Amino acid sequence: MSTRTIPPLTYKVVAECSVSKARAGLMTLRHSEVNTPVFMPVGTQGTLKGILPDQLIELNCQILLGNTYHLGLRPGIETLRLAGGLHKFMGWPRAILTDSGGFQMVSLLQLAEINEKGVNFRSPFDNSECMLTPEHSIQIQNAIGADIMMQLDDVVKTTTIGPRVEEAMERTIRWVDRCIEAHARDDDQSLFPIVQGGLDVPLRQRCVSALMKQQVRGFAVGGLSGGESKHDFWRMVDVCTDHLPRDKPRYLMGVGFAADLVVCVALGIDMFDCVFPTRTARFGCALVDRGQLNLKQPKYKLDLEPIDKECECSTCKRYTRSYLHHIATNESVSCSLLSIHNVAYQLRLMRGMREAIERDEFPQFVSDFMGRHFGKDPIPTWIRQALKAVNIELPADEEKQDQQTKQEQEQAVEVSQTATSHTQHETYI
Repeated sequence: MSTRTIPPLTYKVVAECSVSKARAGLMTLRHSEVNTPVFMPVGTQGTLKGILPDQLIELNCQILLGNTYHLGLRPGIETLRLAGGLHKFMGWPRAILTDSGGFQMVSLLQLAEINEKGVNFRSPFDNSECMLTPEHSIQIQNAIGADIMMQLDDVVKTTTIGPRVEEAMERTIRWVDRCIEAHARDDDQSLFPIVQGGLDVPLRQRCVSALMKQQVRGFAVGGLSGGESKHDFWRMVDVCTDHLPRDKPRYLMGVGFAADLVVCVALGIDMFDCVFPTRTARFGCALVDRGQLNLKQPKYKLDLEPIDKECECSTCKRYTRSYLHHIATNESVSCSLLSIHNVAYQLRLMRGMREAIERDEFPQFVSDFMGRHFGKDPIPTWIRQALKAVNIELPADEEKQDQQTKQEQEQAVEVSQTATSHTQHETYI
């Protein structure tokens, strides 16, 4: 069967948590299959800072993200078309997702003016003007050749209230029509509309309802993770997944902290992206279940352990915390070594969730992860409330403390018995 007769994106739910909204799926794209839930590393300019495509393949990264606004400026449409698209240009054989440039309305607000036609940007490189319309955004993304594209949406700061939020939501709905009309490569690329509506539940519901009338292959949830309270954050995610269709992938934009990923998978999200893993690597920080190791700290100077004994990445196999402390932020290679580990950590976390969902043991995975992540610290109320909303009850902090104390006592007994055994053995020898 010709690939042209097969849709450029198919999605199948392969397992569902019997308690929460978490699900594991298989998304088949033109360039690769993608197992969900999935984390997508961000290669804004067509490259991940500090990581080569071959290294990403070694980590079994199945899909990464590029930025339409930045790639449209540099290298530009002409170069991308001449190169045969971003896959060939950057030497990446697997799937790519591109955002639309809408987020730059917030991040580059001082350089942008927004109206019904589109967004008029002033280039941060040479101060030239560029009008990014829904049609132009799609034109750039068609030249990029991404497997999944985003509509241009009207993005406002997450804490915005008042009529501007509804205006942005309604404009996003109107712009998706223009994006679909401009899309010239529907046989190869899939276009996702983006749910907006700020922190307003009725607006989110209206937006989902309007976007579901479109013939699209998946949906994105935007306008979150930008400074709003975590209580507002999880409630908006929950509202969106309650109303989005079961048989299509759901992408939550710009989310990458480990605890957030676990909570949002429980709430029914399939896809995530964030610059966090590689950005924090550039500051000398390594991701572990407990949070981050700031390897610049003096306490790692004589630490000859790997970042994480459980990690199979090349950094953890070859280098100690002491060595990474020695080069952290001082040598450019440290960015590469820590980025490799941090991306490996995110991918391993997602794989762990997928496997737990497939075994129908996801609630236990969540409980175990939160116990490791927060240790003796209280688990934040917003996490407890979000998980309770999908029927996952975490142990109370007092109960957790009692369990930890019992485990520590048992470990102490084991250590004592082991030490006694060794002493007897040595005496015997």
